[in-house]
Amino acid sequence: MNPETEIRHTTPATATDAGPATATAATPANVTDAGPAAGGSWRGRTVLVTGAEGFIGSTLVDLLVARGANVRAFVHYKPYAEKGHLARYLGPDSPDSPDSPVEMLAGDIRDAGRVSDAVQGCDTVFHLAALIGIPYSYESPGAYVQTNVTGTENIAEACRRHAVRRLVHTSTSEVYGTALTAPISESHPLQPQSPYSASKIGADMMALSFHHAFELPVTVVRPFNTYGPRQSARAVIPTILAQLHAGATEIRLGSLTPTRDFTYVTDTAEGFLAVAECDRALGEVVNLGTGREISIGDLAEALVAASGRDARVVVDPGRLRPAGSEVERLLSDNTRARSWAGWEPVVSLPEGLRRTSDWIAANLHLFAPTRYQV
Repeated sequence: MNPETEIRHTTPATATDAGPATATAATPANVTDAGPAAGGSWRGRTVLVTGAEGFIGSTLVDLLVARGANVRAFVHYKPYAEKGHLARYLGPDSPDSPDSPVEMLAGDIRDAGRVSDAVQGCDTVFHLAALIGIPYSYESPGAYVQTNVTGTENIAEACRRHAVRRLVHTSTSEVYGTALTAPISESHPLQPQSPYSASKIGADMMALSFHHAFELPVTVVRPFNTYGPRQSARAVIPTILAQLHAGATEIRLGSLTPTRDFTYVTDTAEGFLAVAECDRALGEVVNLGTGREISIGDLAEALVAASGRDARVVVDPGRLRPAGSEVERLLSDNTRARSWAGWEPVVSLPEGLRRTSDWIAANLHLFAPTRYQV
């Protein structure tokens, strides 16, 4: 596409019917949107979540706490780091209380010893920790291998050593590359179109190898594009909304033609819980997606409407992926998740975009709208 190509958007008259945003960084992301997996089966169980401070991870922690689980949150150690999305569990009375539902453990998944200590005594492990962000993978491919592949090996080995009931490993739809057939089922060929996706393919294979070689009870969940409150500006939806709520009249994006299948974050997190209880999914890959797609250009129009702002969208050459690396189409076949685990996404795209827009408007201080996040 010509870099000068632009689309003019105007706000529909009905776009301002959303109420004022009231969410904060510490507020759970609509944990009451319980799908069919909701229930009390997690009560009293000790569950490890790696990457627990992240976007999906912190939402999963919220759901587990709401179900009565004792959560061990493994977070990336950073000196002087804020507690971020888990701060609500670490109030003045929580850290030293034996009744606190969340135990915080700082570490690095590349540290096998620390990982083993975190896994010991856990019933279930949700492994979400990873080095993410496609643009930076072009700059430092080795870092992605070390964190995503070696880190996953450490998790799997610790789960084997300590005989956990279930390991749920997190993949990404990026491993499929541009769709050869659509919708994309779990048998679709894997295409490493970026160093990031290559590292995630390696991580998936490492996790599954422990099932085949050592009978480790592992399932690989493969979320398509998840969005919602708490997502960083590396993703397209918060990138657009942060610019809009900062008052930008020109929204700078990469290619507008690719299509994606967007799932609201609580739906994705419910999928993790459903799959973790599904014996049919042992040793298998399970897609999590809505089965509906939208182009980035059409998504931008929907976000302008959801935000109540006016803006034009401009293709920024600096945000385009290298030739041959752009994934043009991702559309999930979620048959396994539905038929095996009874999972159904419940939050519509318009409603999810409205909630996300409200949250970003209330938390704009967490973003740097004028800076391209890699």
